[in-house]
Amino acid sequence: MALRGNDVKKTFRFGFDARTSRGRMHDKTSWFIRLWHDNDPTIVGIGECGPLPGLSPDAQPGFEAVLSTVLQEINERQFSPGDEVSELVPAGFPSITFGLETALLDLRHGGRRIIFDNPFVTGNPLPINGLIWMGNRDFMIRQIDEKIAQGFTCIKLKVGGLDFDHECNILQYIRDRYAGNITLRLDANGAFKPETALDKLNTLARFDIHSIEQPVQPGLEILPELCLKSPIAIALDEELIDVSPDFASRQSLLTRVKPQFLVLKPTLHGGFSGCAGWIAAAEQNGIGWWITSALESNIGLNAICQFTASYSIRMPQGLGTGMIYMDNIPSPLVAGNGQICYEQNLPWDTGMLLP
Repeated sequence: MALRGNDVKKTFRFGFDARTSRGRMHDKTSWFIRLWHDNDPTIVGIGECGPLPGLSPDAQPGFEAVLSTVLQEINERQFSPGDEVSELVPAGFPSITFGLETALLDLRHGGRRIIFDNPFVTGNPLPINGLIWMGNRDFMIRQIDEKIAQGFTCIKLKVGGLDFDHECNILQYIRDRYAGNITLRLDANGAFKPETALDKLNTLARFDIHSIEQPVQPGLEILPELCLKSPIAIALDEELIDVSPDFASRQSLLTRVKPQFLVLKPTLHGGFSGCAGWIAAAEQNGIGWWITSALESNIGLNAICQFTASYSIRMPQGLGTGMIYMDNIPSPLVAGNGQICYEQNLPWDTGMLLP
């Protein structure tokens, strides 16, 4: 049986003014790979390719041409679900790798959005953090109070895009109102300047911070020193994007920089295969990790949740972004009470992804 495939482009609208240290976002575009066997077009596997503008290596003008070439190769040769995705997807296009891996696994499991058949899809939830978006004080405090009222005990805040005193004021509010009952994670998206990064980390430490993602831009020589001297555990994110996928290159980075954590995103870090490689390298070096979605729709989020559940999870994951769109794809994913779960009684509706 040969495979056939096409793609559908869809733009999702945020239900609020989404802001990070890289700027504001009003919508997010994804391309959905659809695969089927040529003898049965009724069973379709679906995967999401959602490069992030300004961050993903494949968020470039040639993206659609590369995706078209990948699908053309699938349609023209005897590519089967057991073949290696790396044979089709050129280096530097991790979101296409993720989308193709997802579509192939979905098809293998009957086109039911079952990507990894594990306890998550039978109702076992995953612990997640509550994400707080940047904004004015009232907007951020409202989000914080809502997340904690919903049962979240781990909160993640973006920092580095607003006045630093304003950001510290928000953290002080959390500690004054909720004491030490809330785990605080920060994500700077590389916004701190090298010459002031350590001073800021020392200031932030008084708020009992669990970790901070990517305090400075990737590739800076100061990073190993920060990981050594910072009173807050440092997690690498953007730093991992352009690293060669071979084990030796990953080992070299981790032994040189010595971070405390890795934050892994299949869309950015080479799909499931790429993230699995980083997890193996991290565990060999005694480095912690967690997995985070990258503003995918429910198609991508579902796949990432199921991939995550393939591991023994010890801490909250960053998988709570599925509720941010006004026009997301209806799915069984439900987030709340500090968890995300797959409610089997709720249906998928992928009608908007028909060509």
